[in-house]
Amino acid sequence: MGGMSHTQNPTRPQTTRDAVRPGLLRRLAAHWRGRPFGFAVGALAVLLGVMILLMPSAYVVETPGPTQDVLGESGGKKVIDVSGVPTHKDSGRLLLVTVNAAGVPGYPVSNAEALWGWADPQMLVMPQEAIFPVGQTSEEYERESQQEMTSSQDAAVTAGLDYAGKLGADVKGAKVTMHVDDIGGPSAGMMYALGLVDMLTPAEESAGTTVAGTGTIDDKGKVGAIGGIDLKMLGALRDGATWFLAPSANCDEVVGHVPEGLRDVKVSTLDDAYRALVAIGEGKGDALPRCTAG
Repeated sequence: MGGMSHTQNPTRPQTTRDAVRPGLLRRLAAHWRGRPFGFAVGALAVLLGVMILLMPSAYVVETPGPTQDVLGESGGKKVIDVSGVPTHKDSGRLLLVTVNAAGVPGYPVSNAEALWGWADPQMLVMPQEAIFPVGQTSEEYERESQQEMTSSQDAAVTAGLDYAGKLGADVKGAKVTMHVDDIGGPSAGMMYALGLVDMLTPAEESAGTTVAGTGTIDDKGKVGAIGGIDLKMLGALRDGATWFLAPSANCDEVVGHVPEGLRDVKVSTLDDAYRALVAIGEGKGDALPRCTAG
């Protein structure tokens, strides 16, 4: 039979192992003798508490995730690769932003980690059912996330090419592919589209500035709401952004959560985002609309 076999040492008396047990029991009895019953109950409660803290949690814990310059590369490949038409470089950076999520299918989180998340202002704790359907497998979660990303990229290409064409860029015959490692979901759509427009137009829109942003996008260029925007702003600031393009539908979550050193700009469409980028590059960003409560 395969595996490791165990044989008894014939030179060691069988009575040696049996004789240990009474001695161990006597030492344990002596240790607990004379201690109050409440002490034993307390010790048991502590042990039970530790076991509960180590058990898998029913919550998802989110933290600021990595950012990615859509004008740059990811995994040795261009994030936005355009062929068939002229493209133009920009000295600035356009950052898509993400959150790291623990507690989703395939990435369990303990009750202790969830408890820590409640106490940390740079973490967000939510019930799992608010993030994914009950019973969803890790394979299903990953597949859905990738499908959302693919759909988002397709919409970004359509909206970006259409808008760049209206600005006078040569888009006829353009072939566009998008690539980012280990990022899923639809919230990067606006930044993909904005990056594509930036590459297709000759102007150096950002003029060396680092601008971050988030938001879904549809084929017509409408920007939609996303989740975890307060954490995404923290990630943007951490990675050098000084401006943050925020969906108008998320403004209630933006107000009061913009970290010092970052300036938010409210956008509802790709046109809003592009005009904001141009204004920022021209040093006129202070006149751009900010999120307001209500």
